Amino acid sequence: MKSETKLSKMILKDLSCCILAAGEGSRMNTEIPKVLHRVYKKPLISYVLDTIKTLKIKKIVTVLGYKAREVEGYVEKDSQIVIQRRLLGTADALRQAKRELTTTKGHLLVLCGDTPLIRPETLVKLINHHISSGASCTVLTALLRNPTGYGRIIRNDKGLIVKIIEEKNASLYEKVIEEVNTGIYCFKNKDLFSSLDEIRLDNIKREYYLTDIVQILVKKGRKVESLQSDVAEEVLGVNTREELTNIHRLLRIRVQKRIISQGVTIVDPETTHIDEGVEIGKDTIIEPFVRIEEDVKIGRGCLIGPFTHIRPETTIKDRVKLGNFVEVVRSTIDSGTKVNHHSYIGDSEIGKNVNIGAGTITANYDGDKKNKTIIKDGAFIGSGSILVAPVKIGKNAITGANCVVNKKDVEDNTVVVGVPARLLRKRKRIEIKDEG
Repeated sequence: MKSETKLSKMILKDLSCCILAAGEGSRMNTEIPKVLHRVYKKPLISYVLDTIKTLKIKKIVTVLGYKAREVEGYVEKDSQIVIQRRLLGTADALRQAKRELTTTKGHLLVLCGDTPLIRPETLVKLINHHISSGASCTVLTALLRNPTGYGRIIRNDKGLIVKIIEEKNASLYEKVIEEVNTGIYCFKNKDLFSSLDEIRLDNIKREYYLTDIVQILVKKGRKVESLQSDVAEEVLGVNTREELTNIHRLLRIRVQKRIISQGVTIVDPETTHIDEGVEIGKDTIIEPFVRIEEDVKIGRGCLIGPFTHIRPETTIKDRVKLGNFVEVVRSTIDSGTKVNHHSYIGDSEIGKNVNIGAGTITANYDGDKKNKTIIKDGAFIGSGSILVAPVKIGKNAITGANCVVNKKDVEDNTVVVGVPARLLRKRKRIEIKDEG
């Protein structure tokens, strides 16, 4: 773990976390709980939980509400669950968790379950600032050019936070403020829970807003601090389908930046989709319109695409070339191999320096189960070949163009042709050298 995402043992001892994830997401026009909408195949709340886990906070409580049973399965392994029976706002959600959270003395980190881009290092900075300042409450803020939908930060003439005002309650003057509340806070437990019951019901939405706690604490003379995120996009939440699409875009950019920094060329980032966790080696080039899914490893010096789709459980070793409109899934392709245009490679093990001709298909599914194709080092698979698995193509073997190898292994150093494949001749043994 990087040093900037570490908290001291002393801080962790007295720190707990509450994730607010009870919302319905009514503006998304959906029957799915908001925090279960997916970005890169993973629910929004899973990103938040994964970030919290990197901080090694032991006490995590998640407040669920709308269709709680559907959400439980995604959080129960990593968090204690509290149910908000009536959706009466964020302050009420914390009230429901009070019994579980006040067993932990010290401080509480509060954040929402729909902020998947929040970085561990930002949370560490927030927590450390909160502890060192001695504040009762520390608010994470951000500057947004378009702050629509967010509560605005109101400061006095000394620059101190005096309250947070929700947009619908804000005046025209307040609506032009670009510093917004992110919904992420650190609290002293005793100051938070002694003041929660003083929050009054909002007459417009009939909810209890946690944002009101700031003004209550200020009036009591308690210290309220703030920390401004240096990456505004990381605090964005999801309330509409448009915002969900934007999160997809931002996460795609974040993943691509990481990969590019490791020495990979992405020719056209706008048309390239690479899942989180994909590993790609130096000097590999990703051409336009490539999709690489989770659980994929690609070696050094490869050329991928354009229009290539690499699906999960795939390992591609060094100096491999995948041409136009190639699909690969649950397969290993060894160094120096070329898989040319319009080919499908599924459930296969392909050796070194193999040439897969255009239009080759590994027919891996027999209607009942997936079967394996093995192609050994130096083999040459002719264009349009169909390899009906389970089947093995030997070292230095050749299949002729449009050949159908129907579950009958091809021996080393042989040439087969036809439908079904039949032996044409044997080849002289060739020493197969790794081109690397």
